[in-house]
Amino acid sequence: MVQTKSTTNKRTFKHLTAFDRGQMAALHNEGKSLQEIADVIGCHKSTVCRELKRGMVQQMKSDRTYYKAYFPETAQIRYENNRKACGAKLKLDSAIDFIQFVEKKILDDDWSPDAACGHAKLHSTYGEQIVCTKTIYNYIDKGLIAVKNIDLPMKLRRNTKTKRIRKNKRILGQSIEERPAEVEQRQEFGHWEIDTVIGKKDKKDEVLLTLTERKTRKELIFRADGKNSQAINTIIKQLRHKYGTSFHQILKTITSDNGSEFAELSLSVQDEKTTVYFTHPYCSSERGTNERHNGLIRRFIPKGKAISSVSDVTITYAENWCNSLPRRILGYKTPEECFQEELSRLASL
Repeated sequence: MVQTKSTTNKRTFKHLTAFDRGQMAALHNEGKSLQEIADVIGCHKSTVCRELKRGMVQQMKSDRTYYKAYFPETAQIRYENNRKACGAKLKLDSAIDFIQFVEKKILDDDWSPDAACGHAKLHSTYGEQIVCTKTIYNYIDKGLIAVKNIDLPMKLRRNTKTKRIRKNKRILGQSIEERPAEVEQRQEFGHWEIDTVIGKKDKKDEVLLTLTERKTRKELIFRADGKNSQAINTIIKQLRHKYGTSFHQILKTITSDNGSEFAELSLSVQDEKTTVYFTHPYCSSERGTNERHNGLIRRFIPKGKAISSVSDVTITYAENWCNSLPRRILGYKTPEECFQEELSRLASL
């Protein structure tokens, strides 16, 4: 389609080519003026003047006297060498300490390049050595640092799933459409998303129950005996015991999908004045924060691995890793820091 209202600025200049320089040399030797040469080549006469000066080479006559002449081949070589020196210079040498910090965080702690850069900026750790996230990705693509693209799990992911049209499914309780606007805006603390993570497709295998707080991105991971409402209710009782009288302030709402394991979720929290909302069928994006964290957990517990074979140490490590990862959306604070700030605020009320 032809663009009739393009906002792209038209380029008002062009670099001289080797052919242009050859023409310039021939016309100059014929004694043509700067303006006449510029008219033939299609540039400003000042461009011709500067080019002649840059391309002049001192020569010796047979009588051992010197003179200057314009050589287009020499001018072209100088131009190409100058072009190689253009662009921003690499900061690898001057930022080596910061680069090593980024490499360690990505390779050893599974941080993203953005998390490492943002954390260093927030805490002013490396001063002027810090380079931006885009620069780190450029260094990785060029192979200039120890990190490779294969070390970045999220960068290699591709959406290979095809969209399937399914029949409507019954919603187990209050629809997400009834959820207050402040929950959507993430300005208020205490609104959670919940889901289960399975390992092997075996009904006898254990599952993981994950809860994610929408504002602080705090992640809670529990081992459940199975993917059923009884196991979920048991974990809710554990949370009630852990938070005591503050339960309804810390868990104001919970957003769930329509899995059968959450059929009794509303009943299990009704005494705590906690409201449960259910997403539309097959709309996992309405629990996007929780889905994103489930993807992070898969780094440590891959699909197909039985949850019963995963140690408590691994589950705790995955939870702590999620909660100690600096997030751009949090100003490069960690979810744990933000969560503790909210708890302190509640305690002061």
